Amino acid sequence: MVRGVTRCAIAGVLFVVGLLGLSAADDKAIPGVGPAGEIKKAHTGFKFTEGPIGAAAGSVYFSDIPNEKLHKIDADGKLGVFREKSNVSNGLMINAKGEVVACEMSGAIAAISADGKERRVITDKFDGKRYNAPNDLVLDAAGGVYFTDPAFRAPTPLPQGKTCVYYVDAKRTVTRIIDDLPNPNGVRLSPDEKTLYVFPTGQKQMLSYPVEGPGKIGKGKTFCELKQAKEGGNAGGDGGTVDSKGNVYVAAGTGLQVFDKDGKYLGTIVFPEQPSNATFGGKDMKTLYVTARTSVYACPMDVAGHRYPAK
Repeated sequence: MVRGVTRCAIAGVLFVVGLLGLSAADDKAIPGVGPAGEIKKAHTGFKFTEGPIGAAAGSVYFSDIPNEKLHKIDADGKLGVFREKSNVSNGLMINAKGEVVACEMSGAIAAISADGKERRVITDKFDGKRYNAPNDLVLDAAGGVYFTDPAFRAPTPLPQGKTCVYYVDAKRTVTRIIDDLPNPNGVRLSPDEKTLYVFPTGQKQMLSYPVEGPGKIGKGKTFCELKQAKEGGNAGGDGGTVDSKGNVYVAAGTGLQVFDKDGKYLGTIVFPEQPSNATFGGKDMKTLYVTARTSVYACPMDVAGHRYPAK
């Protein structure tokens, strides 16, 4: 049975707590993690925010999917449009050239120049067919890209026939590495790049895979099970992020669920709107930015985020 919903103020922000699977401790900061202060609504008024990524200079990029726009929040908090007509961009990363690498749900992985004006395609086909609708991605130190390709906003029948995870190396050679998950959504690497995390939407079990080399993974296993908003639920994850300690943050129906590197549940950070994705940003990487439906939220953290190196 779902417990009654209560409201409590933490650092001046109202959180909805008491959802099934959350304990009374979930309305408090996670020791050594955070939040370390007030959660603030940085910007709002969008249709559906996704794919945030923090840049070294302190700015943050994110997608507004239905409006097909890429936005940029400057280090001083000012909001601007980075690129119009984003080809339904979703997950984002920044490479060593300063390009914004985007999952375009129209069927491609593309890199946008630092000024937002130029676009180059990294990959738009596998086995001669377009991708379903690339959703999220992570860059590795070898210059490759791991990305998910679920069915959301994809043509029917699915161009690829199934939902998969791919790796495209620095020479643009593509390998299908996972093909047995229900709508793989979020994807991240551990700080040492020895573990690949995949967050499927169609099940509560989040997966981890040993990385044996760039684009080469071993057998997957259950990393953790998400807390559910409804009794008997099997809802999965959306996007997520990783901090410098190796803790893994997964956007879910109850909030941003946090697990340590061994998959132990640490707590849930709850926002006024259901989160879709998260990233660390700011020059010290200690501000957590969360995309949640119509808004982007920001809060200070005790722990710094992990910044992915890329060549």
